[in-house]
Amino acid sequence: MNRIIEKTPLNPTVTRMVVEAPLVARKAEPGQFIILRTHEDGERIPLTVADFDREKGTVTIIFQIVGATTEKLNHLNAGDMIHDFVGPLGRATETEGLKKVAVVGGGVGCAIAWPVAKKLHDQGCEVHSIIGFRTRDLVILEDEFARVSDQLRRVSDDGSWGDKGLVTDALRELLEAGERYDEVITIGPLPMMKFVCKLTREYDVKTVASMNSIMIDGTGMCGCCRLTVGGKVRFACVDGPDFDGHQIDFDEAMARATSYREFERHAHEEACNLFREVR
Repeated sequence: MNRIIEKTPLNPTVTRMVVEAPLVARKAEPGQFIILRTHEDGERIPLTVADFDREKGTVTIIFQIVGATTEKLNHLNAGDMIHDFVGPLGRATETEGLKKVAVVGGGVGCAIAWPVAKKLHDQGCEVHSIIGFRTRDLVILEDEFARVSDQLRRVSDDGSWGDKGLVTDALRELLEAGERYDEVITIGPLPMMKFVCKLTREYDVKTVASMNSIMIDGTGMCGCCRLTVGGKVRFACVDGPDFDGHQIDFDEAMARATSYREFERHAHEEACNLFREVR
């Protein structure tokens, strides 16, 4: 079991937790993830490593409350125990040799994008970050991105924060202004990443997308996280989660991502009702 050291709400639906996990912290790198269970009979869910402290032996996770398990996880507090906390899993984001990169994050995907931007910055890379949210109330990690970005573009769908528009609008402005990147790294909702990759294809800029597919075991054996990349089957948990964004079949990935949406909605409602009854 792993003890929760800190718990901080970042917005009404997103929570940050610092978890005591020295074995995971020892080897974790940006881009990797863990799989946890809140209790013995709980569902296994993947969550990206948002940060880590090797000396303290802690790992930070940031999660959105969207299903039954994240609802249960959010009801745990500092001092409580998480039953299973396994990792690090997946392949770390490749950053070596990159001199200038645009990091494009959307929504809670910014929790994955930030440690990548931080590592690039620490390596001396010029980092241009573009972060987008639906509205000001959903913004997370603004100050953290500001500390590690040479340029930071802020956008919101409704214009209540930063510029009104989409992350692709800001990225197009930079590309049209003559900015040239070794690579664009995009992390966020599947439709957002699809259109980021469509845009960068126009400019022939290498683009990596982080794919957070449905997962169960995290070892490639269950096959739930399979994707089609370059016409071949790949598994996000062991081959990724980062892939060449110009080779991903995003339409297939989006169809698979909604397969259990109705089940997830009912499970979340049941979990919410359970906690209301306990109160």
